[in-house]
Amino acid sequence: MKLYFYPGACSMAPHIVLREAGYQFDLDKVDLAKKQTAGGEDYTKVNPKGYVPALRLDDGQVLTEAGAILQYLADHKPEAGLAPKAGTMERYRLMEWLNFIASEIHKTLGALFNPRITPEWKDDRIALFSRRCDFLVRTLDGKQYLMSDKFSVADAYLFTILGWANLFKLDMSKWPALQSYSARIAARPAVQQAMKAEGLIK
Repeated sequence: MKLYFYPGACSMAPHIVLREAGYQFDLDKVDLAKKQTAGGEDYTKVNPKGYVPALRLDDGQVLTEAGAILQYLADHKPEAGLAPKAGTMERYRLMEWLNFIASEIHKTLGALFNPRITPEWKDDRIALFSRRCDFLVRTLDGKQYLMSDKFSVADAYLFTILGWANLFKLDMSKWPALQSYSARIAARPAVQQAMKAEGLIK
């Protein structure tokens, strides 16, 4: 199994989960501008969409999109307890979170990576992100993680995307609950290992 990643990108979420679940895997860093991997592959042949993550399975198939990869990894290591059982209402709640993170947090902050974003559009995206943070704080009230007191793949995803706020120098002090949430996840051994492997921390 091989994860194609870019440091700190949304690919860090499956990277964390690979380590949380105890998978054996390889990493291949992608140069997103050149569409080449550190291992010498033409990334457009791995994932024609051109972005990370992509997970090459042991049978050679390639799976893309963070939400799909996260659920695949959780389902194939059920003993790790990173996702509720398929078909249960709890699983649909997890899917609800993964979709919310992808469409309302990931895409909102992701727009700030666009070097041609206008000041007006940037302000709009930051305002929307602030409203989503308000919602997250209300939802996390009294809970350690998104799915109550148990870490799940959704937490790996949200932690990764919230990390972009620091990259864009957004003031997160308005949401101390989110700061505590992120610090709690950052302290997990698998998260530390993933961040070190990606060169994000020493």
